[in-house]
Amino acid sequence: MYGAHDVRVETVPDARIVQPTDALVRVTRACICGSDLWPYNSRQTSDTGNRMGHEFIGVVESIGADVRMVKKGDLVVAPFAWSDGTCEFCQQGLQTSCLHGGWWGGTTLDGGQGEAVRVPQADGTLVPLPVGPDDALIPSLLTLSDVMGTGHHAALRANVRPGTVAAVVGDGAVGLCGVIAARRLGAEQIIMLGRHADRIALARRFGATDVVSERGDAAIERVRELTGGLGAHSVLECVGHGESMRTAVSIARAGGAVGRVGVPQEATIPDAQPTFYANITIAGGPAPVRAYMHELMPDVLEGRIEPGLVFDRITNIDGVPDGYRAMNDREAIKVMIEF
Repeated sequence: MYGAHDVRVETVPDARIVQPTDALVRVTRACICGSDLWPYNSRQTSDTGNRMGHEFIGVVESIGADVRMVKKGDLVVAPFAWSDGTCEFCQQGLQTSCLHGGWWGGTTLDGGQGEAVRVPQADGTLVPLPVGPDDALIPSLLTLSDVMGTGHHAALRANVRPGTVAAVVGDGAVGLCGVIAARRLGAEQIIMLGRHADRIALARRFGATDVVSERGDAAIERVRELTGGLGAHSVLECVGHGESMRTAVSIARAGGAVGRVGVPQEATIPDAQPTFYANITIAGGPAPVRAYMHELMPDVLEGRIEPGLVFDRITNIDGVPDGYRAMNDREAIKVMIEF
């Protein structure tokens, strides 16, 4: 990505082992993330460009001398951040704060939207998959790299429990996976705030019981109506705009919680005083999806959840620039890349 709306496909030097803890992964599936659209619309023009992508599945081609948990030939899924798996924060299940970890892409490290990736800290990062590279479950397993784990993180931080009312702000892939997560954790009523027909249909398939298509104050009023004037116990904020966050905190009931996983585009959280006096908990951040992979994977493998349905367009590497455009124009929910 060289700047706003300027995504190019280029040949770069081959990925290779640099450190003994590295693995080299040949990518078989990747995707475009909703968070990629923030720089797509705002990045300043540069002469070098940044490699993009942070969600991928691939085959291990080679490993460094110190790698023990994966081997050549393994099909693996990578979380959207790499981590050593051994530091204090990794041991707490907070791999996105790993003391020796980092993020894919940029100017020095490979991104997932490419044919191969050097994976630092391979033992703490990669998770082997018990299926073949063309298995029908690959799309759903790919969501474990980000959106399904992120939706799950939002539900956990919003304290979704059996029998409660959950509301999901945002009908993108993360919000839709948030519906799956809320249902999986036992929410009795799940309100989806969204206005695109294809996404609403998928939200209902995933377990949404109500849909609110209004925005702003009208949306807040409608959620209050659906909850007997009390608001939701749990609100999953999956957008990151100031207005979406204002809606989220305004529809939480007294004593409720907001789980925020939308990358924030504002410097402050709105309505600080009302949330203070209502004892509303606000929590969240980058989801440590590596911590959730082993918990969520059985549900995918056994068909209890189908988060791969969020992929409604498939392309190859040459189609990635148009995939960005399609997602930005709301022509696609989430684009999968096949190599």
